[in-house]
Amino acid sequence: MKIIELTYPHHLKADELPPTVVAIGFFDGVHLGHQKVIQTAVNEATNRGMESAVITFQPHPSIILKNGNEHVKYITPLKEKKAILKQLHVDRLYIITFNKDLSLLSPQKFIDHFIIGLHIKHLIAGFDFTYGHKGQGNMNNISLYAKEFFTYQAISKIESSKEKISSTRVRSFLRTGKIERVNTLLGRIFSLSGTVIMGDQRGRKIGFPTINLQVNVDALLPQSGVYAVQVIHNNHTYQGMANIGVVPTFKKDVIKPTVEVHLFDFNQNLYGEKLEVKFLKFFRHEKKFNHIEELISQLKHDEQEIRKFFLNTFRK
Repeated sequence: MKIIELTYPHHLKADELPPTVVAIGFFDGVHLGHQKVIQTAVNEATNRGMESAVITFQPHPSIILKNGNEHVKYITPLKEKKAILKQLHVDRLYIITFNKDLSLLSPQKFIDHFIIGLHIKHLIAGFDFTYGHKGQGNMNNISLYAKEFFTYQAISKIESSKEKISSTRVRSFLRTGKIERVNTLLGRIFSLSGTVIMGDQRGRKIGFPTINLQVNVDALLPQSGVYAVQVIHNNHTYQGMANIGVVPTFKKDVIKPTVEVHLFDFNQNLYGEKLEVKFLKFFRHEKKFNHIEELISQLKHDEQEIRKFFLNTFRK
């Protein structure tokens, strides 16, 4: 997949670019609704003998539209989004910098510069996609701006449990620990990727050594608590339990949550290694224990229940 980063105004020439079929949107989470838009573009490109492309934006438009007063956490930070789009067989990815200048473009200027100007012959977007200053352009009035330079297609909403699949719903389920609902909407297992760093090593002293994962600061973390997880390292999959939270038994006045993972039947040193942690099931909320013995007892119970979960889930 070829990645092209653009800022308005770009200086690419349409006649020097291949004709493409493009899916356009922010696509945070790349959930099943997004995948429908993207897969439609990939299939249409194949049918037309063209390259497929995705146009996305960075950072999230709300950051610019609210004058930098909002910090957005992403379901899929850009690195993860790139990896997923590559798996979906997208040929090229255009990443457009969303800034004040871009936000002020008229719908016509946006279309002229980023659709016609990138040699796009067929555009596919969700039914609710908007573009141009104050979202004045949409998939209902796009014929006013296309001027027959390209064709277009709006994808109807995709539903789950009779509700639209959306990034907003995914975020809501993440924040409330409904990880199984998240995984259903994503069409894959939600994961966090990062580097193993040195922690306080308290877990080792109480018989539950943990991997401390340094994740992307822009990644949206699930609800604090204990989860059943799978960890991917060097194409090997391991089972374990993860805690997301502020470790209230040992620390006070900590605001920023951490990600710690205890792997079952594993004793290798992974410091500095890259890992992917997949979240399968939420088990309990994080809580403060009065004594270390209470914590150890709870961790033993957690391990027993999560091992049972894996046994039942993956039983052949």
